[in-house]
Amino acid sequence: MKQRAPLTLAAVAAALAAVTGLASLTAPGSGAADAKAATAARMPVERSLLVCPAPSTSDIAETTYTAFTPAAAAAAGAAATGGTGTARLLGATKEAKPVLELKETGKPAGAAATGADAPALTGSAEGVLAPGWTAQQTTQVSVGRSRGLLGAGCTAPGTDFWFPGVSTAKGREDYVHLTNPDDAAAVVDIRLFGPDGAAKPDQGTSENIRIDPKSTKSVLLSSLVPGAQLADATAHVTTRAGRVGASVQAAEETVGADWLQAAADPAGSLVLPGIPADATSVRLVAHVPGEEDADLVLKLAGPNGAITPAGSEQLHLKAGTTAAVDLKDLTRGEPGSLLLAPADAGRAAPVVAAVRVVRGSGAKQELGFVPATGPVGPRATVADNRTDQDATVLALTVPGGTDAKVRVTASPTTGGGAGASQEVQVKAGTTQQVAVAPTGGKGSYALTVETLAGGPVHAARTLSLPHEGIAMFTVQTLADDRSTVSVPRAVQDLSVLTD
Repeated sequence: MKQRAPLTLAAVAAALAAVTGLASLTAPGSGAADAKAATAARMPVERSLLVCPAPSTSDIAETTYTAFTPAAAAAAGAAATGGTGTARLLGATKEAKPVLELKETGKPAGAAATGADAPALTGSAEGVLAPGWTAQQTTQVSVGRSRGLLGAGCTAPGTDFWFPGVSTAKGREDYVHLTNPDDAAAVVDIRLFGPDGAAKPDQGTSENIRIDPKSTKSVLLSSLVPGAQLADATAHVTTRAGRVGASVQAAEETVGADWLQAAADPAGSLVLPGIPADATSVRLVAHVPGEEDADLVLKLAGPNGAITPAGSEQLHLKAGTTAAVDLKDLTRGEPGSLLLAPADAGRAAPVVAAVRVVRGSGAKQELGFVPATGPVGPRATVADNRTDQDATVLALTVPGGTDAKVRVTASPTTGGGAGASQEVQVKAGTTQQVAVAPTGGKGSYALTVETLAGGPVHAARTLSLPHEGIAMFTVQTLADDRSTVSVPRAVQDLSVLTD
């Protein structure tokens, strides 16, 4: 057998030079081009998950489900996925029967359910239907303790939720609904915080609550503090294992019922957008999760600018406690948004907050909630808007920063018609009402808000469906749909050949 001659150092160097030269010739770019390629790109998400709570325990409940994916989001998704996709909401039960399926972008799909047997829902959207997929459930109960219009935007499952504004007082029933969308069990803790801080160790806490796979469970908050009357409290829901969807259904005797959804994460400054113009009672509930007291300045951003509510200029919160302030008829006939900011910018203790809103008076009162929410970001959507006169009111708020330019798009309805779009200027420090609706068609439609310039922009939609003289309503805040994700780009590194 013929033996090969050993390679010399010079030969190795020559070979490496040749390989390096060839790689340089075939590389996609160099210098500035490589640096540009190395930056992260925004790509459409390929899968979205949503969870909806069980609508009601009333036998006369009437529930409408609406799902929607914006066409603009889908256009980008089509390029990444080849233009195909699926989106379904299923009952959170062992049978997991389909309740609603979305088959196309740019047009909402709807479904309906009646009675107390309508289940909690879990679902996913994939491919072209995933970016910006949104779902809403709206339930109307005409009489009884849970009487009212209860609206809930279906949310992504998570591990940490704050609910300022809950109550265990007499005449109030608040249930935390926990839904597990996954194939493994979840384990959940619930803790209550009142004006004196965390409830006693032997009360106010429910630990190791097991939520079986593809199932839901509700917990009555007053059962955590037997005999106690916490008129204004904060519930903190966390998971030890797995993830859940979490919402609070609140029913108040003679006042109505609605969903209280999780507030924005603790922050030094908060925005609570879209308080109805005809609110007869506005009550702010806030909590400081950390170890430092918080001093907040309160302002109301209305159509003509931000003002300080007389007699409620500041709020002091002790660390670890929940406090409330009655702002009465704060809006005085004009739409507004509550702005909370630290009195001392150098000491901005994180806070969570929500407001309890009442419309009407006497036996004709109706209850709703507005939690603090983050900005809409590039785009946000709310489904299940109605074409009835004054049924849908969209409020846009720019708490600070710079004036914003916003595009609002109304989709066709579930029954057809043509969509509409409008660009709106919103001045910093103001709240503006916007009316954009489709023409023709029946049923419900979706509203999509896009930030074109300036901001940040916060938004909320009020849906009003009066019944027998009661101004039944529900408010849903709009959140960034997070339809894109940052994907790092890889570049060729030739140094590995020479190091």
